[in-house]
Amino acid sequence: MRTLLKNARIIDVSSPFHNQIKDILIHNGYIKKIADSILPSREDNEIVLENLHVSCGWFDTSVSLGEPGYEERETLSNGLQVAAKSGFTSIALNANTNPVIDTKSDVEYLIHKAHNSGVKLYPIAALTQKSEGKELAELFDMQQSGAIAFADYNKPIVDDNLMKIALLYAQNFDGLILSFPKNNSIAGEGIVNEGINSTKLGLKGIPALSEHIQIARDLFLLEYTGGKLHIPTITTAKSVNLIKEAKKKGLKVTCSVTAHHLTLTDNNLNGFDSSFKTSPPLRTVKDIKALQKAVKSGVIDIITSDHNPIDIEHKKVEFSEAKDGVIGLESLFTTTNTVLDLETLIASITYKPRAVFGLNSTHIKENSKADLTLFNPDKEFIFNNEHILSTSKNSPFINKKCKGEVYGIYANEKLILK
Repeated sequence: MRTLLKNARIIDVSSPFHNQIKDILIHNGYIKKIADSILPSREDNEIVLENLHVSCGWFDTSVSLGEPGYEERETLSNGLQVAAKSGFTSIALNANTNPVIDTKSDVEYLIHKAHNSGVKLYPIAALTQKSEGKELAELFDMQQSGAIAFADYNKPIVDDNLMKIALLYAQNFDGLILSFPKNNSIAGEGIVNEGINSTKLGLKGIPALSEHIQIARDLFLLEYTGGKLHIPTITTAKSVNLIKEAKKKGLKVTCSVTAHHLTLTDNNLNGFDSSFKTSPPLRTVKDIKALQKAVKSGVIDIITSDHNPIDIEHKKVEFSEAKDGVIGLESLFTTTNTVLDLETLIASITYKPRAVFGLNSTHIKENSKADLTLFNPDKEFIFNNEHILSTSKNSPFINKKCKGEVYGIYANEKLILK
């Protein structure tokens, strides 16, 4: 059956139809025709949606789903459905599973398990064996099996020489190394941003310095070794400046920011709601303004959900005992759409992340593969439990004002709508 999208505004700066309202005919997974009006035939599945906008398929570069090992948090099957109905045609899956994804067979298992999904799954394999930070994992073998990058999820590489060796070794096969921006010695036992709010609430603080020192170290190492480095989930104005200067030097460094760090601050901690407990911690109003500006200027390359489901037994407990992590697939677009212009936001979740992770981008033009996200950017609503599709419910955006409705995706010859 063919799929006919009616009256769709195309958002793709690389397309000759950018910002134009067109009908789009899809057959056998390819865009066959784009025109002002296409008459439907008997075999067409005609899709008519309010204020329909279509962009290239969104790509979330930091997603955790639990399986294998933590299926009570989220299964691969349900997680991929959540991603699809949240507008993502591709996700990069973190290695924080049990066992950790640190062998080629682990990588192949994940890819095989997601093979028939409408959402393409790309594993980010562990950088070190069991993510213990002691010895490098078999990076080349895992890349040959389909891993697109290497990271010990939310764990800094403490050993300076190990990070140096990783950056040197990965150059042999153009591998991408991720380094979590946290210095454990400075962070200590902190659980929230160090500042006025941590003092008022009596919670141990993590100084922003912990992030700055780690980023500075990694940038010095990158300058020495060469190679490619991606710094995920930066949170401060100072971090932006460090990376901006490194890019000016010509270093191959990229970075990402989460939707919650773009829109929430440590002022949200007043109720001791563990849904706001995340790593890195929420920072200040000054920081989120700097982060938003950096996305618009291109210093920050990627916006991610850093989707990390945590079951209720580990989240609905005393704040200091709760596990870090928030879910964000369902809310990434609708929250960041309140603080960024549409073209900037779409770029940060489509072709920019694909370029960073070495993946080909699709374009909305005739005879191109159909890898599309369908949405309405203008609908305003209050986010609540009915908008959560994940098994775990640890969202910090409950009762927050949002803008934009995601209808679903067309990808891998599948139309998936809410």
